Amino acid sequence: MGKGEKKIVARNKKARHSYFIEDTIETGVVLAGTEVKSIRQGKVNIKDSYAMVEKGEIFIYNMHISPYEKGNIYNKDPLRKRKLLLHKREINKLIGYITQQGYSLIPLSIYINKRGLVKIDLSIAKGKKLYDKRESIAKRDAELRMKKHMSLKYN
Repeated sequence: MGKGEKKIVARNKKARHSYFIEDTIETGVVLAGTEVKSIRQGKVNIKDSYAMVEKGEIFIYNMHISPYEKGNIYNKDPLRKRKLLLHKREINKLIGYITQQGYSLIPLSIYINKRGLVKIDLSIAKGKKLYDKRESIAKRDAELRMKKHMSLKYN
């Protein structure tokens, strides 16, 4: 890992398909030592995870971190809720967004930053309707057909 790089450990590919991403924010997360070791090995899944506000703090749910093989008694529940680390100003901004109709807090990716800390890209997202998803797929397919046609034309 070079200077200024981040190593992406897990991505939520379903998020960009199911939601319109309004804004993203980098958050820290409170983890146990064995959880960090599992994340470094890439044994984390955020496909169905989401974040919610509880008593002025933000927690992430359904983030599955597989138990560390050598962790024995120190391993935690793989699906437990985990606290996200944000400044009060950022929490208030997020609360303002999610009190509006249809907005959710969805993690896009988990990565290890250049200092070796585990970070989560948390997005403020609005759910897509079925016709929006179909429209996105049709748009992507049209772009692929254009690229393919252009590459055949100039080769």
